[in-house]
Amino acid sequence: MKKALFILLAAILPCGCKHARRFIIEGCISGADSSVLYLEHLTLGEGVVRIDSVRLGKDGTFRFEKAGTGSPEFYRLRIADGGINLAIDSTETVRVKADMKDLSFGYTVEGSAACDSIRLLCLKLADMEREARRISADRNFTIAERDSMIQRLVDRYKAEVKKDFLHGHYDRTYSYYACFQTLGGSLIFNPMNDRSDLTWMRAIANAWNERYPESPRTQNLVAIIQECRKNQQKPRQIVLDVDGDKVRELGIIDMTFPDIHGQERTLSDLRGQVILLDFTAFSMDGSTERTLLLREIYNKYHDQGFEIYQVSLDPSQHLWKLASEALPWVSVYCEEGLESDMLTLYDVNHLPQYFLIDRNCDLQARQENIPDLEEAIKALL
Repeated sequence: MKKALFILLAAILPCGCKHARRFIIEGCISGADSSVLYLEHLTLGEGVVRIDSVRLGKDGTFRFEKAGTGSPEFYRLRIADGGINLAIDSTETVRVKADMKDLSFGYTVEGSAACDSIRLLCLKLADMEREARRISADRNFTIAERDSMIQRLVDRYKAEVKKDFLHGHYDRTYSYYACFQTLGGSLIFNPMNDRSDLTWMRAIANAWNERYPESPRTQNLVAIIQECRKNQQKPRQIVLDVDGDKVRELGIIDMTFPDIHGQERTLSDLRGQVILLDFTAFSMDGSTERTLLLREIYNKYHDQGFEIYQVSLDPSQHLWKLASEALPWVSVYCEEGLESDMLTLYDVNHLPQYFLIDRNCDLQARQENIPDLEEAIKALL
């Protein structure tokens, strides 16, 4: 009997392995001879995780074969700063063709309608980002005017995406992907502030919950919707009631908070650089325009020794992670939110509020006393 059982298992096991869920990503990237192509998993909790790589030859061909998860997941092909975002539903074979000169936007994809829709969403977002940067750099308008123009740009983008991608396709991977696109570090679809966005994202969450009830991404989206529904009635403008007499003036008051990867980041570890300490909340009005302005300054002066330590006080940690994932500076999360002692110690009575710290880690100025932020940074550099 034991011998017969062994024979039966031997017959079954190869069959099980043969039908194991696996997916393949293959194709050709021309003009990338000797470049390293990375396959990255865009995870929920750990951020971007590199799972494989290959050095391309002259013909540019590549092939990755990996185990599927049983529910949709998101991946990225990357060479240097160029990347191609893909959605994989466990068992697909996706074929990608691209040229290194225009890797992120000039590629084609076969074998997955979802991946092609994501390609179109990325192209559409890139067009909006270019227009938003043009508006942000136009000093013929005030900050309020630029913010209003960018908001109209975002509203038009959302209306088109809802009509062309989301409507009637709530259970698709590209609908989920569209929910978490960002502009300037801020979510384009912001269910925390916009009731219409919350309605659309609820429809996607319900569809995913019906089709992929065990998926961590479903559970994450449902949790976001529940949290946003609870906070929907909260005002967008955040005002703090603090006692200025409690403020301590000791150079700086050090702080340590976790970043998106869970790594503890301490303010004083940035000693030797000029630091912009920024208390903010991505769920507030004007966050997109402000982030674009900060990114412009950061890109201009980072190589000269300028850094940003940004403390998010958003009520939703989920939304903070999504908003800060693509930011190049130090973005940390304060779980205590508006109850944090740091707000009292720094006499923060409204958000957003920033401070400038010199290379010796001494506090030099606060927002109200800085008529021109860029000039103040240049003086400290």
